[in-house]
Amino acid sequence: MARTTGPAAAIAGIAPGVQSQGVWAGRRQLFVRFAAEAETAVLYTPEMLARQLGRVAAQSPLHSIALGGRDALANDELILATLRMWTSPVPVMIECDGQRPQLVERVAGCVALVQVTYEFAGGPAAREQVVASLAATARAGREHALVLAPRDDTSDVEILRCVQEAHAAAPGTKIVVHPVPGAEQGPLDRRYASLLEQATGIHRDSRLVMRIPAPVGGR
Repeated sequence: MARTTGPAAAIAGIAPGVQSQGVWAGRRQLFVRFAAEAETAVLYTPEMLARQLGRVAAQSPLHSIALGGRDALANDELILATLRMWTSPVPVMIECDGQRPQLVERVAGCVALVQVTYEFAGGPAAREQVVASLAATARAGREHALVLAPRDDTSDVEILRCVQEAHAAAPGTKIVVHPVPGAEQGPLDRRYASLLEQATGIHRDSRLVMRIPAPVGGR
């Protein structure tokens, strides 16, 4: 592999698709997926990424661009350098797990939306970081969303605690609750109607959204 100077990152794919979750679910986006360690990837510099984004965005009708994949915020220098040299014709969002609030604050000013997904792993410490990430985005004056993706064993109390803490830290947060995986295959439990009523009582901008399953939906 050739050596590069300046920021660079391994990217597993750059391709259009349909967002499966969050506030822009169902939107046609250009996905930039940062690679995990074991994935086949291409090393991109800001110049290479800006050129590729410009090429694909000019060829395909898009609502927005989604920067995601494995720990996208760990590549903050590449993201900042790319978006400073290339002006996107459509909004750019970054998807993250909220575990790097200090980098959220650094990158938020260059994107239109920061979407934090919390999958109820990692306990109270992870939840605190998620809330701190929302607060950091609010300080940057950018739109911010919290996607709550409960597991089978996640209680309503846990979900509502997240809603309450997000509301207290960043009242402008758009909160999306997704039913547990597989719920879209059958009748939705009445539990979710009650859950949404309670969540809306805490934070008015709360909504219940079904994920778009693969192969149509992607992230």
